[in-house]
Amino acid sequence: MGSKNKLKRFQENETFANVIQPKRDNLLNDAFSLRGRWGSDFFNNDHPIVLELGCGKGEYTLSLARRHPEKNFLGVDIKGARFWKGAKIALEEHLGNVGFLRTQIELIEHAFAHNEVDEIWITFPDPQIKYKRTKHRLTNKEFLDRYRNVLKPGGLIHLKTDSEFMHGYTLGLLHGLGAEIVYANHDVYNSTGAPEVVTSVQTFYEAQYLEVGKKITYTSFRLASK
Repeated sequence: MGSKNKLKRFQENETFANVIQPKRDNLLNDAFSLRGRWGSDFFNNDHPIVLELGCGKGEYTLSLARRHPEKNFLGVDIKGARFWKGAKIALEEHLGNVGFLRTQIELIEHAFAHNEVDEIWITFPDPQIKYKRTKHRLTNKEFLDRYRNVLKPGGLIHLKTDSEFMHGYTLGLLHGLGAEIVYANHDVYNSTGAPEVVTSVQTFYEAQYLEVGKKITYTSFRLASK
C-alpha cells in the first residue's frame, strides 16, 4: 500500500464514528474516558463486549457482529490503515455493534476496566518465533495476565493460527497455568466438534493458507482466576 493511500485511510478513520484512536499518554495516565464505559458511552447498551486483538482488516469482527447482534464487537489493532476497510464496511452496513480501537495490545488494561470484557479472539497473530521477540508473543504469560484483568471471570479466549509453533507453545503454557482448555485441535478443518464459527469465518490470508493445504489450528480456553 502506497503512502498516499495510507494517509487517506488515516484521514478517513478520523471521520469514522466507529473508530477510536486514543493518544498513548492518555491511556498511560488513565485519562481515557471510555475505560469502564464502553457499553454506556460508545455502544449505548449493556450487551457483552467481545474483542478481536490484532484484528487486521476486521474480517472476524464484522462476521461475528453480523451473527450476534446481541453482542458488541471491538477490533483492536495499532495499524489503522488495515482496519479502515472493516470500519468502512461496518458503517455502510449500519452495524451499530461494531467498533475499532487503534492502540497497542500491551495497553489493553489502560483501555478497558477490570471485568469489562466478556470474550477475546486472537486471530492469526505473529508467532514471534525468535527468542528475542517472545515478549511480543500475544499468548505469553504477561499478555495472558493482561487479558485476565480485563475479562470477566470465566471469559472465553479463542486462538486461531496457522502456526503449529504458536499452537503448541500456547497449549503448553496454558497447562502449566492450570487453565481450562475448552477445545484444541491442530487441524480444525479436518476435525469434529469445532465450533461452527471457527470454520465458517475466514480471514483473507486464512483462505490463502487453506488453498495451499496449510493446517489451521484453534484453541479456546478460560484462564484460572487469581
